[in-house]
Amino acid sequence: MPDSVSVSTAPGRPASVRRSGPFATSALARRYLLTMIALAVLAVAVAAGILGWDNPAPVGSDGFWRIAQLRVTSVVVILVVAFCQAVATITFQTVTGNRIVTPSLMGFESLYTAISTSAIFFFGTAGALMVQGVAAYLLQVAVMLVFSGILYGWLLSGRYGNVQIMLLIGIILGGALAAFSTFLQRLLTPTEFDLLTARLIGSVANADATYLPIAVPLAAVAVAALWWGGGRLNVLALGRPVALGLGSPQRRDTILALLMVSILMAVSTSLIGPMTFFGFLVAMLTYQFVESYDHRRMFAMSLLIGFVVLAGAYFVMKHVFYAAGSVGIIIEIVGGTVFLLHLLRKGRL
Repeated sequence: MPDSVSVSTAPGRPASVRRSGPFATSALARRYLLTMIALAVLAVAVAAGILGWDNPAPVGSDGFWRIAQLRVTSVVVILVVAFCQAVATITFQTVTGNRIVTPSLMGFESLYTAISTSAIFFFGTAGALMVQGVAAYLLQVAVMLVFSGILYGWLLSGRYGNVQIMLLIGIILGGALAAFSTFLQRLLTPTEFDLLTARLIGSVANADATYLPIAVPLAAVAVAALWWGGGRLNVLALGRPVALGLGSPQRRDTILALLMVSILMAVSTSLIGPMTFFGFLVAMLTYQFVESYDHRRMFAMSLLIGFVVLAGAYFVMKHVFYAAGSVGIIIEIVGGTVFLLHLLRKGRL
């Protein structure tokens, strides 16, 4: 079957070309390719800047490469977080049929805050060590997955399964966990509160290299599953009535997609801490650059955009303002501003 067909127009005018592929016109396909190339070059440049900028050893020496190898961890962490947040947000917005909401509404970050706060409240400064290490990382990921699995299984598999009700209950549970954490935080000593605050600010510095052998495979499996199911996501994006009319197992696909979102959010949040608006920022930029329904192309673009945004912010804050720990704050400010502008422009949820 041809990818495009010529359609006759008015006499004297050239025939237009209507495409049946993922892009409406060949111009949009070329724009996508050029944008991907430009972002790839920019991503390589930013990564090279992180590895080599302000390296005290002479370029090409053994000391230079040793320092660069130490910085590779930060690049890998940024790559994992960018992919997790971007793919999770785009998938979540597709399933819910709303480009305003983010996976944070389901209470993942509130649960992370509650776990960290409770550990320090009940065990003091020793609690900060209890939430570090591979075992603690696995436990946090497992708790978040159990939490989301129960939530999705209960609200979407029942007789009255409804995505809107799921979102509402997720917001209520997230608010309750946040209120519980705030109450405990008021009872902490100044030293304990300082330790907790350092963990609750999304920062690449929070990540431990020992987490990566767990985080990378989990993220890779979840992203591979969503990539393989890109066609099903394309159908879900048409809406529940159309998906059911096309014979799609809409409820099953929704639950499976949300479980993959849970894995990605659990991996990202447990790795560097909460970053509420980062995924939203990357998703909005992706929609602007990719004028296509194809989720696989959106996922590929979102990886590059997310990496350039997060790595660029990390590079600027670390080497220009010498405040690498403020990356999460800057991302949240920019992402929150984009969220408000998008909401005001759209005028509705």
